[in-house]
Amino acid sequence: MARIVVVGAGVGGLATAARLAATGHQVTVFERAGTVGGKLGRYTHDTPAGSFHFDTGPSLLTLPEVFHDLFEATGAKLDEYLDLIPLDPIVRHVFPGGGPALDSCADPMEFATRIGAAFGDRAAADWQRLWRRAARVWNASSRDILRRTVDSPRDLASLAWRVGDLAAIAPGRTLRGLGRRHLSDPRLRMMLDRYATYTGADPRRAPAALVAVPYAELAFGGWYLRGGLGTLADALLTRCLDLGVVVQTDATVTRIDATGGRVHGVRLAGVTAPVPADVVVANVDALTVYRDLLPHPRRLAGLTDRSLAGFVLLLGVSGSTGLAHHNVFFPRDYDAEFDAIFGDPGRGVRARPAADPTVFVTVADDPMVRPAGHEAWFVLVNAPRQGTAAGAVDWRRPGLADAYADRVLDVLARRGMDVRDRLLFREVRTPADLDAATGAPGGSIYGTAGGLLRPANRGPANGLWLVGGSTHPGGGLPMVTLSAQIVADEIGPAW
Repeated sequence: MARIVVVGAGVGGLATAARLAATGHQVTVFERAGTVGGKLGRYTHDTPAGSFHFDTGPSLLTLPEVFHDLFEATGAKLDEYLDLIPLDPIVRHVFPGGGPALDSCADPMEFATRIGAAFGDRAAADWQRLWRRAARVWNASSRDILRRTVDSPRDLASLAWRVGDLAAIAPGRTLRGLGRRHLSDPRLRMMLDRYATYTGADPRRAPAALVAVPYAELAFGGWYLRGGLGTLADALLTRCLDLGVVVQTDATVTRIDATGGRVHGVRLAGVTAPVPADVVVANVDALTVYRDLLPHPRRLAGLTDRSLAGFVLLLGVSGSTGLAHHNVFFPRDYDAEFDAIFGDPGRGVRARPAADPTVFVTVADDPMVRPAGHEAWFVLVNAPRQGTAAGAVDWRRPGLADAYADRVLDVLARRGMDVRDRLLFREVRTPADLDAATGAPGGSIYGTAGGLLRPANRGPANGLWLVGGSTHPGGGLPMVTLSAQIVADEIGPAW
């Protein structure tokens, strides 16, 4: 039996703790916040009409088998804890210039039919060809990357890639380039580009291999958890406590002790004595680990290319708008949005809030999260991270957040969804707020910008492991949960 300390009670930390406790280890979790869940945040706003409940982080669950596997590995059944609701449409895409919207779904033939009805037979045939390629990329990734450690480019190069896999993955090609090669309809290209933002990246620079992201969503479905996705954090906490995990909130780890090439424990704020540990699992951003908790200049050097962040509005809306669960309202000029978000420090162009951004609106048809006759809107806009460098924006600047909130509502109105006279309230969450609430540096949602190589799960000291969205295999709830499986398998059982 090893004494294991998990730093951070996000989904990755709780999933790792549950797996390790189920195999006989003594596990303690320290969380700096007063609640568990990390970026899987929640917010409640009370009004005379009733209470509105919001997920302030992820709003879609994909790859449900990953979560079934997690609960079964810890001696339970997912359905005993969570109520999964399949979504159709998974996402409603609303394109500029009017014309039909496109509803995605988990039936490939049906989705192709919907594309054909909206955009014509050629567009449907284009998508089916891209879909076959995406399937090869997904199968190769799932087989060789997503469930094993990848510590360096050498590990990727040593994989026994099949010739067809390499051709599909197209090393050196971007997701944008892949779309332009395969898709003739500009609206389908725009839809494909959007998936780069799932990893916090610019589609003009993101690798073509990210075509596996829409495949995973559309092949295995998109799901909602009744009561909100925050119920996943509740379920994982319950699982941990039932397995004997000690979970301490309001406990900030300030240092990982590691001398002689291995970890010995952690230091807590306000506590003199160190907490001994044989193994430390860090469920915090890799940049925070190597900058603050265990300074390591060489590993820190590769973490400067940060992912995009998000600007969020939480809206209480009276009446019904007829929106789908997930809706994407695209701009006329997608490139202008990415130019604004990432800037171009090399040419002295600073990042800035996009003037005409893509707007994501999530509206759960769930009486558990809003009063009757009302809707709880989660509105997300891609945004530069918090900071004062050229590639960031100081979201704490007086008046900026409220002014940009007005802009986002104006953009929605221009795209046919004007709710400005139906708002009971609005709450604003900027990248600076996400940084403060979760410790995500600059409010970057996914750590470093997306790519095949993420910071390794294996730390530079023996007994140190990293899990979560900033590490391999990447961001998003299923990838974070797979990082927990990878680390727990590497640590191994106590017996």
